[in-house]
Amino acid sequence: MRVTRSRAAALAAAAVMLSGGCGGSSSGGAKGADADRFSVALTEPDHLTPGNTSSDYSITVLDTLFETPVSIDAASGRPVMRAAESVTSTDQKVWTIKIRQGGVFSNGEPVTAQSFADSWNATAYGPNGWTNNYYFANIEGYDKLNPEKGDPSTDKLSGLKVVDDHTLEVTLTAPFSQFPITLAYIAFAPMPKAAFADLKAYDQAPVGNGPFVLDGAWEHDRQIKVKRSPAYNGERRAKAGAVTFRIYAGRDTAYTDLRAGRVDLLTTIPPASTAEAQRLLGDRFLRTPDGTMDYLGFPTFDKRFANRDLRRAFSMAIDRKAIVDAVYDGAFKPMASLLAPLVPGYRENACGEACAYDPAKAKALFDQAGGFSGTLTLWFSNADPSYEQWMTAVANQLKQNLGISDIKLRKVPASDYLSSLRERKEDGPYRNNWVMDYPSPQDYLEYMWGAGNRMGWENKEFDDLIKQANSAPGLDASLPLYQKAEDVALAEMPMIPLWNWQNQVGFSTRISGVNVTPYSKNLYAISVKQG
Repeated sequence: MRVTRSRAAALAAAAVMLSGGCGGSSSGGAKGADADRFSVALTEPDHLTPGNTSSDYSITVLDTLFETPVSIDAASGRPVMRAAESVTSTDQKVWTIKIRQGGVFSNGEPVTAQSFADSWNATAYGPNGWTNNYYFANIEGYDKLNPEKGDPSTDKLSGLKVVDDHTLEVTLTAPFSQFPITLAYIAFAPMPKAAFADLKAYDQAPVGNGPFVLDGAWEHDRQIKVKRSPAYNGERRAKAGAVTFRIYAGRDTAYTDLRAGRVDLLTTIPPASTAEAQRLLGDRFLRTPDGTMDYLGFPTFDKRFANRDLRRAFSMAIDRKAIVDAVYDGAFKPMASLLAPLVPGYRENACGEACAYDPAKAKALFDQAGGFSGTLTLWFSNADPSYEQWMTAVANQLKQNLGISDIKLRKVPASDYLSSLRERKEDGPYRNNWVMDYPSPQDYLEYMWGAGNRMGWENKEFDDLIKQANSAPGLDASLPLYQKAEDVALAEMPMIPLWNWQNQVGFSTRISGVNVTPYSKNLYAISVKQG
């Protein structure tokens, strides 16, 4: 596979993707330097170090401060060059990344191959405990940085070789056809040498290689300001002079401020306000695709859920469209695939009959599987009120269509939810959500259905197909193999696909050039209207 910068120039697209979450002052009537500043509604980030966050809120900010080796083209879903000039391999195992010459960090330090190696090593180093550590697990030497017992014997990945200032050679543990796509994820951004003098301080005031630079201190739970970087010389030169990320505790408050003109951009308009937003904003309301999916997972390690026909009966007893219409005002899409529609290899009805709402067939299959006795507990977190709403709807449908009379809801604090699933504390079906890292079937299938999955599901045929797909000569050759693996998972149904999220975006009359895509969080394309 070869991906080059010349292709990037032809395919580059202006893009914005943000996640919203107490508001600030009015963005109208600004004077002086702030006349070229716009505001974005956001929830408080957890970290601002590229290797230490997978939060949409954090990545929204980091997307302005950093540039990864590649980005994803909105039209094709394929990688295009950014900080890299090319990403090449002859065997899908040893990859050569050519770093674009002339790139600089906002402190003036040059961006080199060593900048990427240092950042990746820090993320992969187990004792740092950074969130994105596992993205480097397929690079040789990862195990030595993350031993099962004892301390690491090194702090460098043996699979990273800095050939010269602009050439980084990466050796993987096995061929991986999706590697170029993964390089679009924020975990693969570079960090300057200055960062390693004090990583804790750097997390509060990161120095990056992107089109914007921090403008003052991170004012926690209030705002983060960035301004156009004078050092940036790439293809994403910012059109606006500055951006203020206003921190909100909830989407409803952010939407109220959007209506009042106190914030310029909100990408997470509450579902209950969708109809009103469309009416009030007109062409300043956008509904765009997203890679996020909701599922209902089963603890297959519990013998009560070991029968695949029982799990398939649950799927057929759930009216996805009715729930989406009632809870999300029809904004989300009912799904019959494990993949989001924008992912290469997606098939609209991969699930077939098992995802079609059919109460009669569901009850027959349920009875055939021996039914269910005792209390059925449905698990979800308290992170959003809609989770309880749709889980209540699922409970009512299972009662009505399958005759399960004893159903209880288990609402878990958001801070404890994922750890509960990792520790396999759940004793019933649970809400599972996946936010796409990069547009590849592998990102969904291997991470959620592969080794160590939350369901406790094991299937050798599935695992073998994933390995074959990962080792294929390129993306096109890998897709049929990933599809076969998806078929295996759908036949067994350890996790039910429910619906695909859609972004609902609104913006003020002050800005133009808003072009939201599922892949990028760039704000460089937005202009502030003058006068």
